[in-house]
Amino acid sequence: MQVKRYVNKKYKSSLTALYEKAKSFASRGQKQVKEQKILMFGWELPPFNSGGLGVACYELAESLSRRGSRITFVLPKKQNVKLPFADLVFASDKIEITGIDSPLKPYQTLKSYNDEVVLEENSMYDPNLFGEVLRYGKQAAKVAKKKNFDVIHAHDWLSFPAGIEAKKISHKPLVVHVHATEFDRSGNGPIDQRIYNIERVGLENADRIITVSQFTKNKIAKGYGIDPNKIDVVYNGINATKIVQTQNCFKNIKKSGKKIVLFLGRITIQKGPDYFLKAAKKVIHFKPNTIFIMAGSGDMEKQMIQETAYLGISDKVVFTGFLSPDKLNSIYSSADVYIMPSVSEPFGIVALEALANKTPTIISKQSGVSETVENVLKVDFWDIDEIANKVLSVLDHKSLGQCLSDMGAAEVSNNNWDEAATKCLQTYRKVR
Repeated sequence: MQVKRYVNKKYKSSLTALYEKAKSFASRGQKQVKEQKILMFGWELPPFNSGGLGVACYELAESLSRRGSRITFVLPKKQNVKLPFADLVFASDKIEITGIDSPLKPYQTLKSYNDEVVLEENSMYDPNLFGEVLRYGKQAAKVAKKKNFDVIHAHDWLSFPAGIEAKKISHKPLVVHVHATEFDRSGNGPIDQRIYNIERVGLENADRIITVSQFTKNKIAKGYGIDPNKIDVVYNGINATKIVQTQNCFKNIKKSGKKIVLFLGRITIQKGPDYFLKAAKKVIHFKPNTIFIMAGSGDMEKQMIQETAYLGISDKVVFTGFLSPDKLNSIYSSADVYIMPSVSEPFGIVALEALANKTPTIISKQSGVSETVENVLKVDFWDIDEIANKVLSVLDHKSLGQCLSDMGAAEVSNNNWDEAATKCLQTYRKVR
């Protein structure tokens, strides 16, 4: 009997010791996550963003900060401290904004860079886009010397040299986040070898790589010769709390009985605006009471306006230009169908925005977002006959449109930034 009590006592003592040890490890793990310090390099943040990358950086940083991460976000250009986003996201003392005076911005080409930079005799800006990218990197090294951080997180090619320089100075691990590749931006056409080289060097110097989809992971492994085991897929999300149903901005058009089909995004080769217009021509043949809206701006905008005249549908297409964030929900809710005909889309946050606004959605199969949603209609970007057929099906069959609207909105609620932030933290722990 005494032996039995002794064994039980010893057994309980061992269990207690194991429990305390496990609790200690868990506590240390939680502390490590809470004290995670991230030096993050990006191009832009809302409301001064020209595309989805700025939104992704903004939302991801916010979610990471809620999980205890302390972030120093380095922008290429100094921003006014009174910016609206500073109050919304960066009011938390866990995030610090640092600016490096540079005119770099996303989706930039050599021409657009030169058009925007005033090349004065004593200009501090490099007259060449690639020289400015390297200058940004050198300035980033100075920031890295002054800051205390655990890991470096660089978003897309303009930030890769900055991340590499910070790694050289600090000897801290580098995570590069690929939102798009040169293959995507070129629409699978001829690429700029200089941008490709910067991307490849960044990918090779990274300790881990984050891609926004399996689609992009495969492209990096094949196109850049990167070991897929080095790559983690972290899907983008959406902040459903920012989706507010607003008044229909095209209510007069709707009152007249017309249907509205929407394209929203940069008007550039990657996004397939030409396929949108060719499909529009076919839809109008069967449903002349349909209006097609192209919301956004880009290097193909003038060409697409000319294309509507060539196709004989200029009276059926409305070009809105770039829309501010407060106008987006309104235009989504105005549309009977949203089309994302991207030629090569690493993810496609706009598709999630459309679904969250209960807009029936058609997306190209050549997109990362197609991996995450089911309650949409999927089509090859080049198949304009099938795009037109799917548009007509939604417009002709109210029950189909309603089903896509209701089920799409319910499904997209699972695509959130908190999950993306959690996966990023897992990637950080792999390199710590």
